Amino acid sequence: MVVITFAKLRRYSLENVGAKVALFHWHDIVSRADWSNVADVKKEFPTADYLRDNRFVFNIMGNKYRLIAMIYFDIRTVYIRFIGTHSEYDKIIARSA
Repeated sequence: MVVITFAKLRRYSLENVGAKVALFHWHDIVSRADWSNVADVKKEFPTADYLRDNRFVFNIMGNKYRLIAMIYFDIRTVYIRFIGTHSEYDKIIARSA
């Protein structure tokens, strides 16, 4: 899969050094993946949840951090939309409800 944008991961990991290894590990797995559906994502990341509109939420470091990505299986592309702590994630979900 092609991951857009690695710069977001790098920026976030500079501000949140404790998340760096886990985020880069997530990127390594995703960039080597060849997913064609939701089940493929769940095989690799069993705790990932499909939200809607091609959006998935990934638990990073045992759910300390959350990463939302849009996955377009047909063009093998993953767009990182949000990276934050669990509490930051809760705030954006509350606003969108």
